Amino acid sequence: MRSEQRRAAILSTLQQETAPVSASALARQYGVSRQIIVGDVALLRAAGADIAATPRGYVLSQGAAGGGILRQVACIHRAEDMVEELNLCVDQGCAVLDVVVEHPVYGQLVGQLQLFSRYDVGQFAARLEAEQAHALSELTDGIHLHTLRCPDEDAYRRVCQALEQAGFLYKEG
Repeated sequence: MRSEQRRAAILSTLQQETAPVSASALARQYGVSRQIIVGDVALLRAAGADIAATPRGYVLSQGAAGGGILRQVACIHRAEDMVEELNLCVDQGCAVLDVVVEHPVYGQLVGQLQLFSRYDVGQFAARLEAEQAHALSELTDGIHLHTLRCPDEDAYRRVCQALEQAGFLYKEG
């Protein structure tokens, strides 16, 4: 299979899949190395494909696709409260697409999350622990944004209310 054909096949696979697909799985599927897949995805992105790399693999970005509305919410909490915060969002029917922090040197840093359920949140937290990694919000004393995809305004309001009740909604102080 030529490289152009493989890239088209990768894009087709991502369009058909609802769950993230790892670079290793794509490499096995197409009989190439993981690094070749990483390069293919970089070229697909350069050509305009909206592919996000999540902790569990590649997905077509869920921003405009998938229905619902996009909203951002500003949060603040301790590192040990991250799972509770994320669960509050998915429990209201909203997907947590990313986390955004403002770093003093690098500027805006965005981490793709693509969390749709408590299971996804648990898997994300387990991966952080297994890799001994830190949440991006730890770089900014807990202050961060999340982009949410909510089915409607009521779900977004419920998320804001739940975050406020838990003390996680960031307000100027």
